[in-house]
Amino acid sequence: TAPNELMAKFINTRYADKIAHLYEVRTGIKPNIEISSTKSSKVSKQNQINVKQIKTQSSILNPSYTFENFVCGASNQYAFLSAKAAAEKPGVLYNPLFIYGTTGLGKTHLLQSVGNHCLNKGKTVICVTSEQFMIDFTSHINNHSMPKFREKYRNCDVLLIDDVQFLGKTDKIQEEFFNTYNELLAKNGQIVMTSDRPPKTLKGFEDRMISRFDKAFMADITPPELDTKIAIIIKKCEFDKIDLNKEVINYIATNMGDNIREIEGAIINLNVFKTLMKEEITLDLAKSILKDLIKEKRENINFDTIVEIVSKELNIKQSDIKSKSRVTNIVEARRIIIYLAKMLTTNSMPQIANYFGMKDHSAVSHNIKKINELIQTNEIFSLKVTELKNKILTKG
Repeated sequence: TAPNELMAKFINTRYADKIAHLYEVRTGIKPNIEISSTKSSKVSKQNQINVKQIKTQSSILNPSYTFENFVCGASNQYAFLSAKAAAEKPGVLYNPLFIYGTTGLGKTHLLQSVGNHCLNKGKTVICVTSEQFMIDFTSHINNHSMPKFREKYRNCDVLLIDDVQFLGKTDKIQEEFFNTYNELLAKNGQIVMTSDRPPKTLKGFEDRMISRFDKAFMADITPPELDTKIAIIIKKCEFDKIDLNKEVINYIATNMGDNIREIEGAIINLNVFKTLMKEEITLDLAKSILKDLIKEKRENINFDTIVEIVSKELNIKQSDIKSKSRVTNIVEARRIIIYLAKMLTTNSMPQIANYFGMKDHSAVSHNIKKINELIQTNEIFSLKVTELKNKILTKG
């Protein structure tokens, strides 16, 4: 509510659509926003939002999450093609499909693209987060209506589970999901899951569930290359009819990190400012608007600093790092340096490739992928990389 009717009218006129858009981006639900003043804020029970209902609602698909709106690059190509194939022939190809990768890289977009595609073909689709699945399960247990729960999840054509890693919390829910999983596959129902890590590193799951996950088709998504990030920004601007010049687009791609949601948030911030202030977004203006969103720059950290510290800590000659040596410990050290250079400097993939004498940025992407895999599967290695990163940050 607003303090008075004049303020309520102003917010409704200027900001209601933007608030609704941000809410839809976050939740996938399109709300009706209306700000009232405190004097007229008596809200009827009929119009109040039932939070419990929203949490337990399934098949919430964001219509903007389609394959056509997904930007495909080297970092996500296999996941994209696998998801598309599964959607074209649900229950036949790539079933079950397990998509994994860190937060904000497009897993949910691909998951819901499968759902929207299948829904348009007349298929019955259930799309839930693992949290929604657990809430739904608990609700049906409390209401003594488990047959309805099982009918819903085991008789659909397509079951989409987002963030499946959280389902390992309780034995009862895990047991129910295990049986749902098996029965749906026996009926040739399509299952697509997303996770922030590969199956072998999931915590809390029974061996039999991990075994089922391991037999799924695996598709990982790694952080996007600079070219892919630029393409994502251009696509987002086209979709939302936002006009940003090339300089601003390159600035966002270079400085906003790899999280696609954060990149989209930066674009929305610029567009809100442009709409309200009626000003063109110049590079200087973009820097000013996004200064609190841009991750801390590592101005004093460069390639030489990273090579010096990593070489010393791993007891490897600096000259070996840039050599063509394929000795295991040298290759690993080189990959760690490439990974940390991408994380801690503002250098682009091509710049990193050039420094190490690589053909192109795809080689950089490959090395980063290898390190990400080790970090996700080897706790000791992960701690070693974190320790190296902290030493570099301290010196930088």
